[in-house]
Amino acid sequence: MASPTHSARQRLIQAALELFTAQGVSNTTTRQIAEKAEVNEVTLFRHFGNKHGLMLAVLEESAAFKNLGESLVRRASPPGSVYQALKDYASDSLLALERVPEFVRSVVGEADRYPAENRRALGRGLTEANRYVAQYLATVIEQGHLNTYLPAEKLASLLNGMLLGYAVIEFTSEFHELWEDRDDFLENLVELFLRGAMSPSPELAINYGVEHDVSIEVADLPAALVHEILRQAKRLGLQDSALAYILFAAGLSPTEIVNLQRSHQIYDDQGHFLQITTPGLVRQVPVNQWILGKQYGSYTNNPLIKWLKSRKDNQMAMFLNSLGEAISESEIISRWEMWTEGMLTPQGQPPAIAQAQHTWRVEMLMRGITLENLSILTGCDRTQLQPYARRSKEKAALEQATRLDHKPN
Repeated sequence: MASPTHSARQRLIQAALELFTAQGVSNTTTRQIAEKAEVNEVTLFRHFGNKHGLMLAVLEESAAFKNLGESLVRRASPPGSVYQALKDYASDSLLALERVPEFVRSVVGEADRYPAENRRALGRGLTEANRYVAQYLATVIEQGHLNTYLPAEKLASLLNGMLLGYAVIEFTSEFHELWEDRDDFLENLVELFLRGAMSPSPELAINYGVEHDVSIEVADLPAALVHEILRQAKRLGLQDSALAYILFAAGLSPTEIVNLQRSHQIYDDQGHFLQITTPGLVRQVPVNQWILGKQYGSYTNNPLIKWLKSRKDNQMAMFLNSLGEAISESEIISRWEMWTEGMLTPQGQPPAIAQAQHTWRVEMLMRGITLENLSILTGCDRTQLQPYARRSKEKAALEQATRLDHKPN
């Protein structure tokens, strides 16, 4: 029996929404709707006149579009990453559309069969959703101090239009080669907004997870120079060897290193990881056995593990200064200068400590890690990592060209 707490009209609207979602509008009959709502078909005609009248009520009263927009506004807050905020919304929207593929096909493919009143209701539903998205984008723009070429309302229209267009293409065609997959579409969509329609003010770019100058030069170091730096560090003792090792094996910055505790490492036969704690983010980073083609120990026996096992003190910091206290960033940089004394990069400059991190990121991409996964490991926005992706492609092209040159004609 139908629930007495819901009127026949409410049950008919809910039944129609479920059937339209499951099998499309054209394939749904008024008899099916009436049976699912547990009412007589005459009751349906009395309330709505016909199926199109019922569809009008579904569009106006089910608030499907409105709810999607409202959910976005409810979680609207100053985002740590504009990239991630936009991608999350776009992903959620596509997931919502993917749950109702038949309804999307019917609404889009059969719109010309609907009465004008129904098409106007559909338009009002989309406009309502757009209003909420525009409200969210306006908040992001204001609190993120972003520069935009279009008002929030127009940005929302473009974003929702492209998402709906993607859904229509996916639901109505096969074997297209427009995108590799949904994630490829989402990443390109968000980058289009961040690089074209929206961009951060220079002074606040980093705070909101978007690097203003995405053309920053990546200066990774050649393998021979890296191995020489590691060799020189090893000559100065266990701690120097361990410090240089995690610079190149884990891609950490001096700021991250000084915050490491002895308890922040995890290792077994399957892997070696460091837990990195920064404001608002805790993540794990692998400590690689291999650095630019050369193996430096194993997951259970490497320069970092050897250093920590040699310790006889009770200090919790992972690295110490000459007084037995936690090491500082300036002291790490001083040690780097000792290891690299007399060395020059291919550009004729002394190696900078930041280049160790550049080298690790490029190497990880060269090994095949995705940009999305590197973003997780580093805590950086995908947009910030784009220069490293470009550099890894340059190196891959050079390596391929070199291999081809070694092949006989």
